[in-house]
Amino acid sequence: MSKFIIEPHFRLQEWVAEEKGYFKAEGLDYDFLELVQSTDGQHHKTANKSGAYNLIEDGRKSDISCACHWTVNGAASKGHAKLYADVYSVSPAGVFVPPDSPVKTPADLAGVPISVGFKSGSHYSTIQALEQYLTPDQLVLSFKDGLLFSRMELLIDGKVPAAALFSGPYYFVEQLGFRKIIDSTFMIAHMIHNDPDPEDVRKFYRALKRAQRDIDLRPELYTHYYPKEFPARFHAMMDTRRWGPGERIVFEKYGREVYDDARTWIAEHGIFAGDGLGTGSYEASTLTLE
Repeated sequence: MSKFIIEPHFRLQEWVAEEKGYFKAEGLDYDFLELVQSTDGQHHKTANKSGAYNLIEDGRKSDISCACHWTVNGAASKGHAKLYADVYSVSPAGVFVPPDSPVKTPADLAGVPISVGFKSGSHYSTIQALEQYLTPDQLVLSFKDGLLFSRMELLIDGKVPAAALFSGPYYFVEQLGFRKIIDSTFMIAHMIHNDPDPEDVRKFYRALKRAQRDIDLRPELYTHYYPKEFPARFHAMMDTRRWGPGERIVFEKYGREVYDDARTWIAEHGIFAGDGLGTGSYEASTLTLE
């Protein structure tokens, strides 16, 4: 049987579990792929109208990966992956502007292009947060600025007026003095790829659960892992001692009600044209091992 493939995904848990030997303690036979760092951040800098949904369609090397729950919901319902329903995650996120920006309140973002990833967490969460303040014609989203690290770099370099960021980039621009105009914290769903052994999936999540406990207890001991997923040009500027724990894994069900509510919201906002959202039922689109 092939080895279980692990790839960190903008969070600390896999790094902690690897450091502490939790995967090995579970008896998991695995390979640990540092794809983000190995390409100096380029792995997540796809530009134009490409985002999390497109990356899922293209396939993933790891046996388990994550993306915003809206996208995983849609992708799973079209058979591109299985939504692993025994856990979900929550990530801090927000819309940031430069320190000298005239934008002071969410209402000031009317007509201001906000860089987001197409059909990625930043896309949905920015709409969800700002529709409390702006009408659809006032909310301007820019999809041409790439995914997470690309948007962050453009914001830092003064090339975009606003950007939606999460996890490590969220903490970094905050450290640099960029201003958060609105919080857009969002839910992340987990995906199963490549038909791994169910017992390996259980071992993987038991290790992450131990890592999550460690992060909850002493987050300051583990924020030093963030540079492993950042472009090297920023390493000397990063003071991760000031950063928070980032994405938190919640070991509770992503249940049918959440699945259905998310699909209703996506449909109401017309984000997936035609049959792009898929028609798979909760039972057909999800996997549970409990």
